[in-house]
Amino acid sequence: MLSSLVSAASVSANVARPVANMYSKPSADADVVSQAIYGTGVGILEKKPGWARVRTPDEYAGWMEEGALRKLHEGEPGYAASGRTARVESLFANVYQEPDVTRHAPVMTVAFETRIVVEAEPKDDGARWIQVVLVDRRTAWIQRGDVSFDAAPLSVDALAAFSKRFLGLPYLWGGTSAFGFDCSGFVQMLYRRMGVTLPRDAQPQADWKGLAPVRRADLRPGDLLYFGQAPSKITHTGMYIGAGEFIDATAHEHPCVQIDKLADAYWTKLLVAARRLK
Repeated sequence: MLSSLVSAASVSANVARPVANMYSKPSADADVVSQAIYGTGVGILEKKPGWARVRTPDEYAGWMEEGALRKLHEGEPGYAASGRTARVESLFANVYQEPDVTRHAPVMTVAFETRIVVEAEPKDDGARWIQVVLVDRRTAWIQRGDVSFDAAPLSVDALAAFSKRFLGLPYLWGGTSAFGFDCSGFVQMLYRRMGVTLPRDAQPQADWKGLAPVRRADLRPGDLLYFGQAPSKITHTGMYIGAGEFIDATAHEHPCVQIDKLADAYWTKLLVAARRLK
């Protein structure tokens, strides 16, 4: 598992938006290099007016608007760093100001994998609602059916079926959430559900020491595929799911998470590496 430079002690802010872009430069006109979802603890590396260069738990760095962050006071623990938390298991989950879906619009909509602090778990009303605390310390409510507690890591065998939950979600350059994935962000998320933290981008993933080369003839579901002009020029990745097919987030033809055939000429000519978890 990839060790993280963003330890609990080095977290200096939490993401306060459902998903926050990370840019290559401190400007919204710069390219998006990655994202971080609500509540993620980040370390602040550098500051410029209105911007902070942050590092996420997967060791990725980029510039984020200061308005997307809640900075921690000295000695203050990061959000969801301790106590009881729930993890969003629905692709999206609405958070409300009271335990009622009809009285007001949601406070926000958070994405799959978001961790949220639990304040109370009332037993009335069929135990439908959970009271939570948000990053800005407001209280709110989320439906129990949208979250899980202490979900066990998936096995490699279970990962192929699990991955199909995301079919049709939009492709988004730099995307790391259910609001939109790019290819390496999607694969990184899938492996995270096994308890494995892959590097953020496709080339570093293919080069990562935690993965071993595998021949195309020996592919098994859960293996990772890497595409590009050469093994040193990888630009795309997906996960093999069996029967000559793989799932990926791609902008090719239909910009979404989809199932593609490895035998298609477009993909066959670009396949340069395959990897399996050691």
